[in-house]
Amino acid sequence: MTSRRSLLLAAAAAGPALRVAPFRAEITPPLGGTLFNNVRARSIVDPLWALGVVLIPAGVNELPVVIAALDWCELRNRTYDGWREALAQAAGTRRERVLLSCVHQHDAPYVDTEAQRMLDAAGSPPGRICEPDFDAAMRQHVATAVAAALSGARRVTHVGTGQGRVDQVASNRRYVRPDGKVSYGRTSATRDPAIRNMPEGLIDPWLKTVSFWDGPACVAALHCYSTHPMSYYGQGAVSADFVGMARTKMREAVPGTHHVYLTGCAGDTMAGRYNDGNPSNRPVLAGRIYDGMAAAWKATKRHGVPSRLGFANAALRLPPRLTPGFSEAEQRAKLADLKQNYRVRSAAALALSWLGRQSQPVDVPAVDLGAAQVVQLPAEAFVQYQLWAQQDGRRGAMVLAPGFGECAPGYIPTARDAADGYDDHYGWVGLAESERPLRTAVRTALANARR
Repeated sequence: MTSRRSLLLAAAAAGPALRVAPFRAEITPPLGGTLFNNVRARSIVDPLWALGVVLIPAGVNELPVVIAALDWCELRNRTYDGWREALAQAAGTRRERVLLSCVHQHDAPYVDTEAQRMLDAAGSPPGRICEPDFDAAMRQHVATAVAAALSGARRVTHVGTGQGRVDQVASNRRYVRPDGKVSYGRTSATRDPAIRNMPEGLIDPWLKTVSFWDGPACVAALHCYSTHPMSYYGQGAVSADFVGMARTKMREAVPGTHHVYLTGCAGDTMAGRYNDGNPSNRPVLAGRIYDGMAAAWKATKRHGVPSRLGFANAALRLPPRLTPGFSEAEQRAKLADLKQNYRVRSAAALALSWLGRQSQPVDVPAVDLGAAQVVQLPAEAFVQYQLWAQQDGRRGAMVLAPGFGECAPGYIPTARDAADGYDDHYGWVGLAESERPLRTAVRTALANARR
């Protein structure tokens, strides 16, 4: 009978079941560069980063998994595919094993190179969606950082999980007016006290942290919370906003650990109840996010590493939006109409870029770390999808559900919100019809990842 000592020696000789390689690369646009909504970069308040980890399993036939977040507003369509492909090649894995999202603050790049090509071809009015050359350079820059990080991979002896409550940051866009009608008018910065003082509505108050430990040292931590991360914006002051400030403060408080912030499903959550757009609110909100991070860190419990890194993908097909004004013919007419302004024609280009990819499903990847699962959701999925993902995850496991992956669909409300009248123009999928396929894809990915 094989002795316990022999088993331990064999396990030690085989090496760790999991290693982690943190990476970071600066992706700040130059002054004059294009930001979201045709705004030009006028100042750099703080640099923007691509931050992430490569998870390297020990199994001979197991490929690495990349989890990454960009301090950009959005990546869409073929641009999103291109980023995942570049990071996958750098990490020695496949595109479907890359969980990539954007933090989604607005004074940052917003990239759909196919939509920009359509605007250029149509003879667009002054204004641009993005700068394809800058995007390509940054993609290669980050891929180089990923490849360089592999040589410094650290063993993972434990996976940590912890959560901390965040107070007075998030509120839901939805509120009920005094006349009993539902409104979705509360935004990231709301000056009307009557709107601000409405109840918070549906939010997820918990910031969740998953960490990777090498003995007593924490190598990397993933922090995830659901809110639009904007205090004030639109003036070209490039910044990672209050969540970036909180991340920096956490890095200073816990030196030697690589901190990654992931924005959760936040299509309908924002700081509007606690923020009127005054710049002085940014550090206040940052402090509250940091307090949640610190509380999650303090509450962290360490767990053993599973012998196998679970992973699965689910194919998501979202129905196109068919309400008046959203057909392909109508979008092509808007794009071709030189009398239309930039906003109308750029939105038409974005819609056509998405409609051109309907034959390709949206990928929903999930990774199982034993004590935790991470599932990547697309676009501006509402917070209810995050709460559902937590219910659908493996019993006893912490579930991180970052949103803003493939951002092309735009807002993805629940069927209830659609029934209540939600119809924002920034959405290209069926408003009532998308809940079922998205819920099914998330549930399937989480279930298959743990097999």
